[in-house]
Amino acid sequence: MYDPFSPGRFAVVERSMQAFDAARNRTFPCDVWRPKEPVGTCPIILLSHSSGGSGRRGYTFLTNRLASHGYIVAGLNHSELVALELGHRDGETPEQRTARAEATIASRVPDIRFLLNYLLTEAQLKLAPVGIVGHSFGGWTALASPDVVHEIRAVVALAPAGSSNPRPGILPAKLAFKWSRDVPTLVLAADNDVCLPIDGMYEIFERIPAAKHMIVLRRADHMHFMDNVEQMHETVRTSPPWIPELDYLQKEMRPIAELCTGEQSHLFVRGLTVAHFDAVLKQNHQARRFLAGDIQAELASRGVEAFAHAAA
Repeated sequence: MYDPFSPGRFAVVERSMQAFDAARNRTFPCDVWRPKEPVGTCPIILLSHSSGGSGRRGYTFLTNRLASHGYIVAGLNHSELVALELGHRDGETPEQRTARAEATIASRVPDIRFLLNYLLTEAQLKLAPVGIVGHSFGGWTALASPDVVHEIRAVVALAPAGSSNPRPGILPAKLAFKWSRDVPTLVLAADNDVCLPIDGMYEIFERIPAAKHMIVLRRADHMHFMDNVEQMHETVRTSPPWIPELDYLQKEMRPIAELCTGEQSHLFVRGLTVAHFDAVLKQNHQARRFLAGDIQAELASRGVEAFAHAAA
C-alpha cells in the first residue's frame, strides 16, 4: 500500500558547498540532500527558508525525508543572510528599513533562479522535473518563483506570506501569480498561526491559478513547520522580539504545551509534501488517489488533527 508517511527506502547523503553568483557578487552557503544509491533521474526540489532563523538548515526533518523517497533537495541561505547591505542595522530610519525590505523581497526569486542554474551547471545535476517547497517568506518565494522560473512544475507552500493585509512587522511581499501554465500547488497551514493568520492563508489559496489542495493542521502555530518545533516556538514566544512591531507575538502565542507536538506536525508536513510531489513530479497514481481520498481520516488514524479547505 502507498504510504507517504513512512521513511523512503534510500539512504541519504548530504553535500555542502559555497555557490558563487558572479552577477551579484554573492556567495551562498548551499546544501544538497540526495539518495546515496544511484536511482536514475531524481526530481529536484528547491527549498526556500523563512526570513532569518536557521536558514536552509532549519528544515532537515523534511529535506532528509524527501531524499529518502528518491528526490534531490537543494537549499541555500537567501540573500538577506549573505549580503551585508540586506542585513539589519541598528538605528535605521523607517525609510531605510522600507528600502531594505523591498530589496530583500526583490532578491528572493533571483536566488531561486540562481540556485537551479547552479545545480544544473556547477553541481552537474541532470535536468529533471522540478518542484519547490518553502515556509513563511519562503512560502511566498515558492509561490512567486513560478512567475519566472518556468522549470518549476509543483509547489508546496508552508504557511506562506503574501496576503494583502500582513500583520505589523511582517514583510509586505505581494503575489502576482503570473503563471503561464498549471503548477499544481499544496498549501499547508496552521490554524493558530499568530504571524500569518489563517484568513490570509485562505485568501492566498483562492488566488492560486492552478490545481490546488489546502490542508490545515489544528492546534499549530507558525514554527510547527521547522526543525525543533517545541524549542523554536518557545524561543520566539519568550525572547525579546526582533523589532518592536513584533511585540504582539509574545502576547498572542499559546504555550507549546497547549498545541500539537513537533512529532505530529512533522508527520503532517512530511507525509503530505511527499504525496504531492509523488503525484505531480513522479506521476504516481497511488499518490493521486491518496490526495483525492479522505486525508483528514488518514491523518486522524496517525494521531494528527487536520482538515481540508476547499476553494470557494
